[in-house]
Amino acid sequence: MIGLISATSAGQRGCEHLAAAWPDEVRVYDGPVREAVGRAFAECEQLVCFLATGAVVRLIAPLLRGKDTDPGVVTVDETHQHAIALLGGHGGGANELAQRVADTLGCRPVISTATDAAGVPGLDMLGWPVEGAVAAVSRAILDGDPVRLDTSHGVHPLPALPPNVTAATDSDVSLIVTDRVTGADTTAGATVLLRPPSLVVGVGGSRGVPADEVLTLIGSALADAGLSPRSVAALATVDAKADEAGIVEAAERLGVPLLTYTADRLAGIDVPNPSDAPLAAVGTPSVAEAAALAAAPGGELLVPKRKSAPPEGPAMATAAVARRRPRGRLSVVGLGPGARDLLTPRAREELRRASVIVGLDQYVDQIRDLLRPGTRILESGLGAEEERARTAVEQARAGHAVALIGSGDAGVYAMASPALAEAADDIDVVGVPGVTAALAAAAILGAPLGHDHVSISLSDLHTPWDVIERRVRAAAESDLIVTFYNPRSRGRDWQLPKALSLLAEHREPGTPVGVVHAASRPDERSEVTTIAALDVTTVDMVTVVTVGNTATRNVAGRMVTPRGYRWQA
Repeated sequence: MIGLISATSAGQRGCEHLAAAWPDEVRVYDGPVREAVGRAFAECEQLVCFLATGAVVRLIAPLLRGKDTDPGVVTVDETHQHAIALLGGHGGGANELAQRVADTLGCRPVISTATDAAGVPGLDMLGWPVEGAVAAVSRAILDGDPVRLDTSHGVHPLPALPPNVTAATDSDVSLIVTDRVTGADTTAGATVLLRPPSLVVGVGGSRGVPADEVLTLIGSALADAGLSPRSVAALATVDAKADEAGIVEAAERLGVPLLTYTADRLAGIDVPNPSDAPLAAVGTPSVAEAAALAAAPGGELLVPKRKSAPPEGPAMATAAVARRRPRGRLSVVGLGPGARDLLTPRAREELRRASVIVGLDQYVDQIRDLLRPGTRILESGLGAEEERARTAVEQARAGHAVALIGSGDAGVYAMASPALAEAADDIDVVGVPGVTAALAAAAILGAPLGHDHVSISLSDLHTPWDVIERRVRAAAESDLIVTFYNPRSRGRDWQLPKALSLLAEHREPGTPVGVVHAASRPDERSEVTTIAALDVTTVDMVTVVTVGNTATRNVAGRMVTPRGYRWQA
């Protein structure tokens, strides 16, 4: 819960704005400010105080307990110009909250955490448990001192780390990514252990098995194998045990999901220790081992089945541990039409989450300043789309966090389709939508896409012209608004006139046509003309041409297609 506190009418308006924007997340605290801050500090995970920063410092000072327990605190000034992350930037989530407040109120976030200011990912903000000398290793990273990166237990999709953090570095300051309990001294100020979510524990149990017995068995299995419980990503079992209270409670107490599989699925998995007992009970010769392997496809069994050893009575639980093969991450990111303010916040986040960027050189130039230090850039020129797609998939398969970038929306005449045609189910894929050229152009022209519309590329480099012509004819006959991509280049100058002539067979010469060159970019230009008057020589490959349907009109210089509502008749 986010507590909201104010002392003035301007602050109250800010509280009301956030309460309306986040209705299920906030609680407004009224009454005397000191009492309101005290109650919110005790009851909420985060606070937004519409108060002077100095006043908030004095109010919360007596309440501070420790960075691991204090809520994140953001202050907003009287005129709502700045949202300042004051306390708990990372652990309390104040940095992220300051950005959310700024996005909602239209002000500027102020974040002073060293790693955020330097563009370096905080070791405690990577989403994985972290142990050891976080402050000391973070300071070494920020100071540019050599830090040894140890990923000998598998490459995982981490964000980019600065160039001074490499596997080739010889240093007594280390960042170790491992699910193993190591002999490294994490108290000496030189080592951080980052725990990837790589382990799955398969669990079986008799009816009524106690949660404590399950947890004790899991703990001993991990300890004996030298594995960290903080790397356990899930428990797994057979469907018949999905409602077994002790197993369900064990997963809840570990804070991990419980994955379940059918007996037929588990029976088809080869295991080293099959047994007749589970076969008779639930229909599969293995529960613990088979479930662990089912939840770790392509992985390895680290701990074979073992039984619990309660102080009294028979063993009621079995467990086995498997390690998942690290899965790389491919994010296909649409950058929008070119203007920085049309790049979505989600796209920004993905660019900063990636350790590898793959893209056309001119698109990389658009976002180079947004990348974290140490990001590896794999760029190429025009005509290398399939090569870029293969490269991105290969890098993800190698375990990296990859962002494959394209202009507009990456799924519209861009990189998503060739990349996903290459990608199998051995990597995680995330799509990030972008503002398409058609939408950017339409916003400039007015409202040309107010009714049914279609986009057609006039480039016959990948599609035979007879196919393109058939589609244009169908759009003409169907009275669809048409947006032409790739309309004209130096080597292709006849396709646009031909397409317009096909549309003209079904539309009046005065049908509005919108032409937008370089939408949202510094050299943007646009005009609303007609089919008959369009000068095709003004059109090039960075131009979008939108042809209206029989209802489209020029209204005060804007291209408008009515929806057909009764009041517009």
